[in-house]
Amino acid sequence: MDITSDTHSQHISRQFNQELEELKTHLMAMGGLVEKQVQEAIKALLENDSHLAEKVRDNDRQVNDLQIQIDDECTRILARRQPAASDLRLVVAVIRATSDLERIGDEASKIARNALSLSEGSNNVKGLVEVRHISEHVRKMLRDSLTAFARFDTDLAMQVVHEDKLVDDEYGSAMRSLMTFMMEDSRSISSVLNVMWVLRALERVGDHANNLAEYVVYLVKGLDIRHIAPEELDENMLKKS
Repeated sequence: MDITSDTHSQHISRQFNQELEELKTHLMAMGGLVEKQVQEAIKALLENDSHLAEKVRDNDRQVNDLQIQIDDECTRILARRQPAASDLRLVVAVIRATSDLERIGDEASKIARNALSLSEGSNNVKGLVEVRHISEHVRKMLRDSLTAFARFDTDLAMQVVHEDKLVDDEYGSAMRSLMTFMMEDSRSISSVLNVMWVLRALERVGDHANNLAEYVVYLVKGLDIRHIAPEELDENMLKKS
């Protein structure tokens, strides 16, 4: 049976209800922080803002601290409440989600470090158009996956899953263009490599956003879709759940 965002507020124990609601609230807070980290890292790169890049780099610790806090909350709930069925799926999904959010935070920090490297060189950096385009795409994926998690919205989650292939294609095309730049102008190799690392980080953000969306399907439907092609899933599984 599918569950909704209200399912976990219907326990006899008010304290248990509160613990689960706080768990979801803290996960959304972590998601909001990570989303801001990615946004500011890209802004620092595109606007050549070294101070903002340093801020993003230094704020990574806040993301790590939130992961530890939420993991501790999950551990206490598992030990004290011994949750079953949808409650257990929620705790498992949150544990998985915090891991992906922490890694997105790491990717934002990588982007910030590359922005700092690029700020020390030439202003004529190749590949920023590609960075802007892919960053907008993956940031939307991240925003949608967090919204889907908050609303228990499997339709929105599946839209994110489908978007991941498009990001992979855009990433491959951008990398080929940058390889051409380097072959044509050896002086651009250093800066282009930095941009390549940024694009790689963005592609990984998209992968982690896709993972978050898959956890929503697991949470609501009880289906683990991590190794199933999206088209196969749409046709054969979601309708049966």
